[in-house]
Amino acid sequence: MRVIISAGGTGGHINPALAIIEKIKKEDKKSEFLYIGTTNRMEKDIIPKKGIPYIGIEMQGLKRSLSPKNISAVIKYIKAVNKCKKEIKNFNPDIVIGTGGYVTAPVIYAAKKLGYKTLVHEQNSVLGLSNKILLKYTDTLCTSFESMKIDKVHYVYTGNPTSESTIDKKPYNKADFNLSKSKKLVLIVMGSLGSSTVNEILKKSLKMFTGKKYEVVIVTGKDYYKEFEKLDRSKNVFIFPYIDDLSRLMKVTDVLVTRAGASTLSEIMATKTPSILVPSPYVTENHQYKNAMNLVNKNAGVLLEEKDLNEDTLVKEIDKLINDPNKMLDIKDNLERLCKKNSTTLIYNEILKLINRK
Repeated sequence: MRVIISAGGTGGHINPALAIIEKIKKEDKKSEFLYIGTTNRMEKDIIPKKGIPYIGIEMQGLKRSLSPKNISAVIKYIKAVNKCKKEIKNFNPDIVIGTGGYVTAPVIYAAKKLGYKTLVHEQNSVLGLSNKILLKYTDTLCTSFESMKIDKVHYVYTGNPTSESTIDKKPYNKADFNLSKSKKLVLIVMGSLGSSTVNEILKKSLKMFTGKKYEVVIVTGKDYYKEFEKLDRSKNVFIFPYIDDLSRLMKVTDVLVTRAGASTLSEIMATKTPSILVPSPYVTENHQYKNAMNLVNKNAGVLLEEKDLNEDTLVKEIDKLINDPNKMLDIKDNLERLCKKNSTTLIYNEILKLINRK
C-alpha cells in the first residue's frame, strides 16, 4: 500500500497520523509512506526523526476576520496546491489521508482533483475549519465522537486512533521520576506547550500541596520550566518541562488535571484516568469545552472552567476527587465504556474499502 498522509501544527493532529501509519505498517509490511507537512511547525522535526519520508510546504492559516495577511495565505495556498499535485503524481499513492491542521487543505484538495481516494480524520467533537472546507473533497470522514453527525458526506464513527495505540503501551515506572510507589499521583499538564494563563495559577499553588498524602507532577511546557524551577514548592511537588509519551505516566496517575484536546481525551479514555478537565477558552468554536462535555455528561470526567480556576479551586477539586474512591471508580467504569479500543483497526478497514473501490 502506498500512502500519503498529512497533518500539522500540534500533537493532537500529528499523533493520530502516526498511529495510522503504525497500523498500516503492522498490517502491510511492504507499505510505503510520504508525509506532507509544513516547513515551520513541529511535524518538520518529529516526522523525519522517525524515518518517514517528509516534504514540507509553506502554508499559513487564514485569519477569521478581514486581514491583509489573508492575501499572503491565499497565495501560499495556491502554490502549495501546485506543489502537492506534483508530489502526489510522483508518488502515485493508493490513498491520501489528512488528520488535521491547515496544511491538510492543499493536500486533500490536490489529491481529489487528481482523482485519488481521500480519507480525513476529525479528532474534535466539532469540525475544524480545514475539515469543513475539505468535506466535498473527502471520500470518507472518520470521527472521534459518536455525537458528530455530518450531512452530505460518508462518515464513520471510528474513535481517535491514539486510543488503540495507547492501550498497548507499557506504564512508566514511578521510580524513574523519583516518585513514591505507594503514594497516589496527581498529574497536571496543559498540553505539550503549556499554558501561560494556567501556569500563573500553578505557580501560586506550589506550596498549597504541603501535607497532602499524594504527590504532584506539574508539566510546565519547555518555555515555562525555568520560571518554575527557581520557585519554592512543597516537597511532594515535582516539576518537569516535558514528558515524552505522557500516556505511559497517565497509566500510573490517579487524578489528571488537563486541557480537553481531542487526543488527550482519547488517552484519558484508553488509560481510564479520572480527570479534571480545564478546556482552553481560546480555541475555535470553543471546541475543547464541547469535547469535555462529551465526558462530563456521562460522568466520565470533572469540569473546571478556566474562568473558575484559581489556586484554591484547583486544590479543592483535586482533593474532592482523589478522596472519593466511589466517584473515581464510577469515572473509570464510564471511561471503559466510552473508549473505542479498535479505532485504528476501524480506520484501516475504511482505507481498504476505499482502495478496493478503485
